[in-house]
Amino acid sequence: MESFVAIDFETANQHRSSVCSVGLVVVENHVITDSYYSLIKPIPDFYSYWNTQVHGLTSEDTASALFFPDIWQEMNAIIGDLPLVAHNSVFDEGCFKAVLAAYNLPIPNNPFYCTYRKAKKMFPELPNHKLNTVSSYVGYNLKNHHNALADAEACAFIALEVFND
Repeated sequence: MESFVAIDFETANQHRSSVCSVGLVVVENHVITDSYYSLIKPIPDFYSYWNTQVHGLTSEDTASALFFPDIWQEMNAIIGDLPLVAHNSVFDEGCFKAVLAAYNLPIPNNPFYCTYRKAKKMFPELPNHKLNTVSSYVGYNLKNHHNALADAEACAFIALEVFND
């Protein structure tokens, strides 16, 4: 795959629609060309203790953030018709569809690819296939794990390795 957008969401609580941050990394012709990060006011607007323990975000961080429809146009312009790639796409694609549905926004037809599933097939010798494990294995030093942009960057790097045309 030569061109794609790596995407990562963090959620505020157990609801997939509760996206509270998003990271996008654009890859064109095997080169990272752009990135995007935004905090998002989640719906429903509450933070579970466990989610905050994972990513460190709280209601104070997103109190003045925009709701998803207010950033969707900008995201959509960046994504365009490029394929989307996520590490554990079941989660990120689920969040994407849930937040779009929550606001009655149309769901785009971009194909979704998963670096987690691809890495499981390509690297069965790894002790696990978590983002930080796989990114380290392919030579990427993931700093600030569970920051949506940092995770999207790691996913993009993995995708460049595992979906190498």
